[in-house]
Amino acid sequence: MLMQGLNKVMLIGNVGHQPEIRYTKDGNQIVSLSIATHEKWKERLTGESQDRTEWHRVVFFNSLANIIANHAEKGTKLFIEGKLKTRKWSHDGIDRYSTEVLASNFQFVGSKNERVGDDFHNTNKTNNSISVENSFDDDVPF
Repeated sequence: MLMQGLNKVMLIGNVGHQPEIRYTKDGNQIVSLSIATHEKWKERLTGESQDRTEWHRVVFFNSLANIIANHAEKGTKLFIEGKLKTRKWSHDGIDRYSTEVLASNFQFVGSKNERVGDDFHNTNKTNNSISVENSFDDDVPF
């Protein structure tokens, strides 16, 4: 089997702000939030400690959106799986771009005392993993 390509993202990080909730014309819920990932390392030549925080915009749809909206808040640690999607729009004649992670699966990370929303409904209670089949319209021309 010939693989055409792979678009897969996995992140573990903390929610940076309260989830933003909006709705489609059909009434479907969409939730977006930012996830901060952090890495530390020592410079090889100087031995100085370095660190960097990277921010990722993540979008949740349908049942995932509902759970995130009700149980995640600033500081919640999440494991997220999804794919990258870049949107383009124009503002004042200037093309703008935004790359987001479209979440297909997520898991609350940490002990029960560290997690928000231990009582969420989920088909896999043993590891708090949630997954749905996405019905995104891909407008990729190939």
